[in-house]
Amino acid sequence: MKKIINGVLAAAMLISVAACASSQAQQTDLTPPARGLDAKTQLECGTKRGCR
Repeated sequence: MKKIINGVLAAAMLISVAACASSQAQQTDLTPPARGLDAKTQLECGTKRGCR
């Protein structure tokens, strides 16, 4: 009887470890959104993005 209980516990542990290992965490994008040009820069450079 003890062998059966140990086998069931080992199988439960194996299944729980396998379930944790297979799930992947969601990666969130931590980069802030690009800021637009302010009014003064737009007047000086127009709509060009390389004028910073």
